[in-house]
Amino acid sequence: MHTFQIILTTISFILLLFFSAIRPSSSMFSKFELKRRVELGDKEAEKTMTRENLLADVISLQRALVALMLVIFVVLSVVTFGWFIGIILAVIVAFEYGFIAHLGFIKSASQKIYNRFETYIIRFIQKTPYIFNILRSTPVADISDSRPIASRQELQHLVDESVGVLSADEKTLIVHSLSFGDQLVSSIMTPKSMIDSIKNSEFLGPLTLDELHKTGHSRLPVIKGDIDHVIGILNLQSLLALDIKRSTTAEKAMESKVFYIHQNQSLQHALAAFLKTKHQLFIVVNEFRETVGLLSLEDVIEALLGRKIVDEFDAHDNLREVAMRNPHGNNHPENHQDV
Repeated sequence: MHTFQIILTTISFILLLFFSAIRPSSSMFSKFELKRRVELGDKEAEKTMTRENLLADVISLQRALVALMLVIFVVLSVVTFGWFIGIILAVIVAFEYGFIAHLGFIKSASQKIYNRFETYIIRFIQKTPYIFNILRSTPVADISDSRPIASRQELQHLVDESVGVLSADEKTLIVHSLSFGDQLVSSIMTPKSMIDSIKNSEFLGPLTLDELHKTGHSRLPVIKGDIDHVIGILNLQSLLALDIKRSTTAEKAMESKVFYIHQNQSLQHALAAFLKTKHQLFIVVNEFRETVGLLSLEDVIEALLGRKIVDEFDAHDNLREVAMRNPHGNNHPENHQDV
Protein backbone atom coordinates (compact mmCIF):
# COMPACT_ATOMS: atom_id res chain seq x y z
CA MET A 1 0.00 0.00 0.00
CA HIS A 2 2.82 2.38 0.93
CA THR A 3 4.58 1.66 -2.39
CA PHE A 4 1.37 2.38 -4.29
CA GLN A 5 1.06 5.76 -2.52
CA ILE A 6 4.64 6.64 -3.42
CA ILE A 7 3.90 5.80 -7.06
CA LEU A 8 0.78 8.00 -7.01
CA THR A 9 2.73 10.86 -5.41
CA THR A 10 5.44 10.53 -8.05
CA ILE A 11 2.86 10.51 -10.86
CA SER A 12 1.18 13.62 -9.45
CA PHE A 13 4.58 15.34 -9.33
CA ILE A 14 5.34 14.39 -12.94
CA LEU A 15 1.91 15.65 -14.08
CA LEU A 16 2.49 18.87 -12.13
CA LEU A 17 5.75 19.42 -14.02
CA PHE A 18 4.11 18.46 -17.33
CA PHE A 19 1.22 20.93 -17.02
CA SER A 20 3.56 23.67 -15.74
CA ALA A 21 6.03 23.24 -18.61
CA ILE A 22 3.39 23.69 -21.34
CA ARG A 23 3.40 27.09 -23.02
CA PRO A 24 0.41 27.52 -25.35
CA SER A 25 1.86 29.98 -27.84
CA SER A 26 -0.12 32.56 -29.77
CA SER A 27 0.04 33.02 -33.53
CA MET A 28 2.70 35.21 -35.08
CA PHE A 29 -0.16 37.12 -36.74
CA SER A 30 -2.42 39.62 -35.01
CA LYS A 31 -6.19 39.10 -34.86
CA PHE A 32 -6.64 41.79 -37.51
CA GLU A 33 -4.28 40.01 -39.91
CA LEU A 34 -5.89 36.62 -39.24
CA LYS A 35 -9.34 38.08 -39.86
CA ARG A 36 -8.12 39.61 -43.13
CA ARG A 37 -6.73 36.27 -44.29
CA VAL A 38 -9.90 34.42 -43.29
CA GLU A 39 -11.91 36.86 -45.40
CA LEU A 40 -9.62 35.98 -48.31
CA GLY A 41 -10.52 32.30 -47.89
CA ASP A 42 -7.38 31.07 -46.13
CA LYS A 43 -8.44 27.81 -44.38
CA GLU A 44 -5.26 27.57 -42.33
CA ALA A 45 -5.83 31.10 -41.05
CA GLU A 46 -9.39 30.08 -40.11
CA LYS A 47 -8.06 27.27 -37.92
CA THR A 48 -5.50 29.57 -36.35
CA MET A 49 -8.20 32.18 -35.73
CA THR A 50 -10.29 29.60 -33.83
CA ARG A 51 -7.24 28.63 -31.79
CA GLU A 52 -6.45 32.27 -31.00
CA ASN A 53 -10.03 32.92 -29.84
CA LEU A 54 -9.80 29.96 -27.42
CA LEU A 55 -6.25 30.60 -26.25
CA ALA A 56 -7.37 32.25 -23.02
CA ASP A 57 -9.49 29.16 -22.25
CA VAL A 58 -6.49 26.90 -22.91
CA ILE A 59 -4.42 28.92 -20.45
CA SER A 60 -7.26 28.84 -17.91
CA LEU A 61 -7.43 25.03 -18.26
CA GLN A 62 -3.68 24.75 -17.85
CA ARG A 63 -3.70 26.84 -14.68
CA ALA A 64 -6.61 24.86 -13.25
CA LEU A 65 -4.78 21.57 -13.89
CA VAL A 66 -1.55 22.90 -12.34
CA ALA A 67 -3.46 24.00 -9.23
CA LEU A 68 -5.26 20.63 -9.07
CA MET A 69 -2.03 18.63 -9.40
CA LEU A 70 -0.35 20.76 -6.73
CA VAL A 71 -3.21 20.10 -4.27
CA ILE A 72 -3.18 16.37 -5.06
CA PHE A 73 0.59 16.23 -4.60
CA VAL A 74 0.38 17.99 -1.21
CA VAL A 75 -2.34 15.60 0.01
CA LEU A 76 -0.52 12.50 -1.23
CA SER A 77 2.78 13.71 0.28
CA VAL A 78 1.18 14.11 3.71
CA VAL A 79 -0.62 10.74 3.46
CA THR A 80 2.47 8.94 2.19
CA PHE A 81 5.27 10.47 4.29
CA GLY A 82 3.43 11.84 7.28
CA TRP A 83 2.70 15.39 8.35
CA PHE A 84 6.21 16.56 9.06
CA ILE A 85 8.07 15.17 6.04
CA GLY A 86 5.03 15.52 3.77
CA ILE A 87 4.60 19.25 4.51
CA ILE A 88 8.33 19.93 4.09
CA LEU A 89 8.32 18.10 0.75
CA ALA A 90 5.14 19.93 -0.35
CA VAL A 91 6.66 23.34 0.50
CA ILE A 92 9.85 22.57 -1.41
CA VAL A 93 7.88 21.43 -4.48
CA ALA A 94 5.54 24.43 -4.29
CA PHE A 95 8.51 26.80 -4.47
CA GLU A 96 10.64 24.89 -6.98
CA TYR A 97 8.28 23.12 -9.40
CA GLY A 98 8.21 26.11 -11.73
CA PHE A 99 11.99 26.15 -12.00
CA ILE A 100 12.16 22.38 -12.53
CA ALA A 101 9.42 22.53 -15.20
CA HIS A 102 11.53 24.97 -17.22
CA LEU A 103 14.46 22.61 -17.54
CA GLY A 104 15.14 22.06 -21.22
CA PHE A 105 14.33 18.37 -21.60
CA ILE A 106 11.15 18.61 -19.48
CA LYS A 107 9.91 21.68 -21.32
CA SER A 108 10.66 20.18 -24.73
CA ALA A 109 8.99 16.82 -24.01
CA SER A 110 5.92 18.46 -22.47
CA GLN A 111 5.49 20.83 -25.40
CA LYS A 112 5.71 18.01 -27.94
CA ILE A 113 2.99 16.04 -26.15
CA TYR A 114 0.80 19.14 -25.89
CA ASN A 115 1.23 20.02 -29.59
CA ARG A 116 0.17 16.50 -30.53
CA PHE A 117 -3.08 16.75 -28.56
CA GLU A 118 -3.82 20.46 -28.94
CA THR A 119 -6.50 19.89 -31.61
CA TYR A 120 -8.42 17.58 -29.29
CA ILE A 121 -8.09 20.06 -26.42
CA ILE A 122 -9.54 22.82 -28.62
CA ARG A 123 -12.47 20.59 -29.58
CA PHE A 124 -13.09 19.74 -25.92
CA ILE A 125 -13.19 23.43 -25.05
CA GLN A 126 -15.63 24.11 -27.89
CA LYS A 127 -17.95 21.28 -26.78
CA THR A 128 -17.94 22.15 -23.06
CA PRO A 129 -18.38 25.93 -22.83
CA TYR A 130 -20.21 25.63 -19.48
CA ILE A 131 -17.04 24.32 -17.83
CA PHE A 132 -14.95 27.18 -19.13
CA ASN A 133 -17.52 29.76 -18.08
CA ILE A 134 -16.52 28.76 -14.55
CA LEU A 135 -12.79 28.65 -15.28
CA ARG A 136 -12.94 32.09 -16.90
CA SER A 137 -13.92 33.54 -13.56
CA THR A 138 -10.23 33.22 -12.70
CA PRO A 139 -8.51 36.24 -14.32
CA VAL A 140 -6.03 35.42 -17.06
CA ALA A 141 -3.16 37.80 -17.70
CA ASP A 142 -3.33 39.62 -21.01
CA ILE A 143 -1.70 37.69 -23.80
CA SER A 144 1.14 39.67 -25.28
CA ASP A 145 0.45 41.02 -28.76
CA SER A 146 4.03 41.92 -29.65
CA ARG A 147 3.76 40.31 -33.06
CA PRO A 148 5.43 41.56 -36.24
CA ILE A 149 3.22 43.45 -38.67
CA ALA A 150 2.39 41.00 -41.45
CA SER A 151 0.71 43.14 -44.12
CA ARG A 152 0.31 46.67 -45.38
CA GLN A 153 -3.39 46.55 -44.51
CA GLU A 154 -2.54 45.71 -40.91
CA LEU A 155 -0.14 48.63 -40.69
CA GLN A 156 -2.83 50.93 -42.10
CA HIS A 157 -5.26 49.58 -39.50
CA LEU A 158 -2.80 50.28 -36.68
CA VAL A 159 -2.23 53.81 -37.96
CA ASP A 160 -5.98 54.43 -38.16
CA GLU A 161 -6.49 53.09 -34.64
CA SER A 162 -3.64 55.06 -33.06
CA VAL A 163 -4.95 57.73 -30.72
CA GLY A 164 -2.76 60.52 -29.38
CA VAL A 165 0.35 59.13 -31.05
CA LEU A 166 0.09 60.57 -34.56
CA SER A 167 -1.45 63.82 -35.70
CA ALA A 168 -4.15 63.84 -38.38
CA ASP A 169 -1.63 65.07 -40.97
CA GLU A 170 0.86 62.35 -40.03
CA LYS A 171 -1.82 59.67 -40.30
CA THR A 172 -2.86 60.97 -43.71
CA LEU A 173 0.74 61.00 -44.95
CA ILE A 174 1.45 57.45 -43.75
CA VAL A 175 -1.80 55.95 -45.07
CA HIS A 176 -1.46 57.59 -48.48
CA SER A 177 2.18 56.54 -48.71
CA LEU A 178 1.24 52.92 -47.99
CA SER A 179 -1.52 52.84 -50.60
CA PHE A 180 0.43 54.88 -53.16
CA GLY A 181 1.87 51.89 -55.01
CA ASP A 182 -1.58 50.30 -55.46
CA GLN A 183 -3.22 53.30 -57.09
CA LEU A 184 -3.52 53.56 -60.86
CA VAL A 185 -3.00 56.55 -63.09
CA SER A 186 -6.69 56.45 -64.03
CA SER A 187 -7.69 57.09 -60.42
CA ILE A 188 -6.16 60.57 -60.21
CA MET A 189 -5.73 61.81 -63.79
CA THR A 190 -7.58 64.83 -65.15
CA PRO A 191 -10.28 63.16 -67.27
CA LYS A 192 -10.63 63.75 -70.98
CA SER A 193 -13.78 65.84 -70.58
CA MET A 194 -11.84 68.40 -68.51
CA ILE A 195 -8.83 68.76 -70.81
CA ASP A 196 -8.29 72.27 -72.15
CA SER A 197 -6.20 72.16 -75.31
CA ILE A 198 -5.10 74.42 -78.12
CA LYS A 199 -4.90 73.70 -81.82
CA ASN A 200 -1.48 73.73 -83.41
CA SER A 201 -2.51 76.44 -85.91
CA GLU A 202 -3.82 78.82 -83.23
CA PHE A 203 -2.09 82.23 -83.22
CA LEU A 204 -0.84 83.33 -79.81
CA GLY A 205 -1.93 86.95 -79.89
CA PRO A 206 -2.80 89.02 -76.80
CA LEU A 207 -6.44 87.90 -76.71
CA THR A 208 -5.53 84.24 -77.10
CA LEU A 209 -2.87 84.47 -74.40
CA ASP A 210 -5.38 86.10 -72.06
CA GLU A 211 -7.87 83.29 -72.68
CA LEU A 212 -5.20 80.65 -72.13
CA HIS A 213 -4.23 82.08 -68.76
CA LYS A 214 -7.89 82.16 -67.74
CA THR A 215 -8.07 78.36 -68.10
CA GLY A 216 -6.11 78.10 -64.86
CA HIS A 217 -3.50 75.71 -66.28
CA SER A 218 0.23 76.18 -66.54
CA ARG A 219 0.58 73.72 -69.44
CA LEU A 220 -1.75 72.79 -72.30
CA PRO A 221 -1.60 69.98 -74.85
CA VAL A 222 -1.30 71.12 -78.44
CA ILE A 223 -3.52 69.08 -80.75
CA LYS A 224 -3.66 68.51 -84.48
CA GLY A 225 -7.28 67.92 -85.41
CA ASP A 226 -8.58 66.41 -82.14
CA ILE A 227 -7.52 65.47 -78.60
CA ASP A 228 -6.42 62.01 -79.78
CA HIS A 229 -3.63 63.63 -81.76
CA VAL A 230 -1.47 65.53 -79.26
CA ILE A 231 1.68 66.81 -80.93
CA GLY A 232 3.21 68.99 -78.22
CA ILE A 233 2.93 70.74 -74.86
CA LEU A 234 2.56 74.50 -74.53
CA ASN A 235 4.11 75.99 -71.39
CA LEU A 236 2.14 79.16 -70.61
CA GLN A 237 4.80 80.52 -68.28
CA SER A 238 7.34 80.51 -71.10
CA LEU A 239 4.96 82.64 -73.17
CA LEU A 240 5.41 85.59 -70.81
CA ALA A 241 8.56 86.46 -72.76
CA LEU A 242 6.76 86.25 -76.09
CA ASP A 243 6.81 89.45 -78.12
CA ILE A 244 3.09 90.22 -78.45
CA LYS A 245 3.82 92.32 -81.56
CA ARG A 246 5.01 89.20 -83.34
CA SER A 247 2.21 86.72 -82.99
CA THR A 248 3.25 83.10 -83.52
CA THR A 249 1.38 79.81 -83.69
CA ALA A 250 1.05 77.31 -80.88
CA GLU A 251 2.99 74.74 -82.91
CA LYS A 252 6.02 77.04 -83.13
CA ALA A 253 5.94 77.94 -79.42
CA MET A 254 5.23 74.46 -78.06
CA GLU A 255 7.64 71.84 -76.80
CA SER A 256 7.41 69.04 -79.35
CA LYS A 257 8.45 66.26 -77.00
CA VAL A 258 5.31 64.47 -75.72
CA PHE A 259 5.25 61.67 -73.19
CA TYR A 260 2.42 59.15 -72.97
CA ILE A 261 1.50 56.85 -70.09
CA HIS A 262 -1.09 54.07 -69.99
CA GLN A 263 -4.09 54.57 -67.72
CA ASN A 264 -3.48 51.22 -65.98
CA GLN A 265 0.06 52.04 -64.90
CA SER A 266 0.67 52.45 -61.16
CA LEU A 267 1.41 55.83 -59.58
CA GLN A 268 4.74 54.43 -58.44
CA HIS A 269 5.65 53.82 -62.08
CA ALA A 270 4.36 57.28 -63.01
CA LEU A 271 6.49 59.00 -60.36
CA ALA A 272 9.59 57.14 -61.53
CA ALA A 273 8.79 58.19 -65.11
CA PHE A 274 8.43 61.85 -64.11
CA LEU A 275 11.79 61.76 -62.36
CA LYS A 276 13.45 60.02 -65.30
CA THR A 277 12.06 62.25 -68.06
CA LYS A 278 12.20 65.48 -66.02
CA HIS A 279 8.82 66.47 -67.51
CA GLN A 280 5.75 67.56 -65.58
CA LEU A 281 2.85 66.50 -67.82
CA PHE A 282 1.98 63.16 -69.38
CA ILE A 283 -0.78 62.33 -71.83
CA VAL A 284 -2.79 59.36 -70.53
CA VAL A 285 -3.87 56.85 -73.16
CA ASN A 286 -5.81 53.58 -73.28
CA GLU A 287 -5.00 50.36 -75.12
CA PHE A 288 -6.11 51.93 -78.40
CA ARG A 289 -3.76 54.90 -77.96
CA GLU A 290 -6.78 57.17 -77.45
CA THR A 291 -6.35 60.11 -75.10
CA VAL A 292 -8.31 59.49 -71.89
CA GLY A 293 -6.76 62.11 -69.61
CA LEU A 294 -3.80 64.11 -68.42
CA LEU A 295 -1.44 63.37 -65.55
CA SER A 296 0.79 65.98 -63.96
CA LEU A 297 3.65 65.59 -61.53
CA GLU A 298 1.61 67.68 -59.11
CA ASP A 299 -1.23 65.10 -59.25
CA VAL A 300 1.16 62.31 -58.28
CA ILE A 301 2.77 64.27 -55.44
CA GLU A 302 -0.69 65.12 -54.07
CA ALA A 303 -1.63 61.41 -54.11
CA LEU A 304 1.59 60.60 -52.25
CA LEU A 305 1.15 63.31 -49.61
CA GLY A 306 -2.61 63.01 -49.29
CA ARG A 307 -3.16 66.74 -49.54
CA LYS A 308 -4.00 69.23 -52.25
CA ILE A 309 -1.28 71.51 -53.61
CA VAL A 310 -3.00 74.72 -54.68
CA ASP A 311 -1.09 77.32 -56.66
CA GLU A 312 -1.96 80.41 -58.65
CA PHE A 313 -2.75 78.34 -61.74
CA ASP A 314 -5.39 76.11 -60.07
CA ALA A 315 -8.93 77.11 -60.99
CA HIS A 316 -10.55 74.12 -59.26
CA ASP A 317 -9.62 72.04 -56.22
CA ASN A 318 -10.71 68.75 -57.80
CA LEU A 319 -11.00 68.48 -61.58
CA ARG A 320 -12.43 64.96 -61.37
CA GLU A 321 -15.36 66.23 -59.30
CA VAL A 322 -15.87 69.04 -61.80
CA ALA A 323 -15.80 66.48 -64.61
CA MET A 324 -18.50 64.45 -62.87
CA ARG A 325 -20.75 67.52 -63.07
CA ASN A 326 -20.15 67.51 -66.86
CA PRO A 327 -19.48 71.27 -67.23
CA HIS A 328 -18.79 70.94 -70.96
CA GLY A 329 -22.16 69.31 -71.62
CA ASN A 330 -20.54 66.27 -73.22
CA ASN A 331 -23.05 63.98 -74.98
CA HIS A 332 -25.92 65.79 -73.32
CA PRO A 333 -28.47 66.83 -75.98
CA GLU A 334 -31.97 67.91 -74.98
CA ASN A 335 -33.59 64.55 -75.78
CA HIS A 336 -30.78 62.31 -74.57
CA GLN A 337 -31.38 59.06 -72.70
CA ASP A 338 -28.86 56.91 -70.82
CA VAL A 339 -29.36 53.15 -71.18
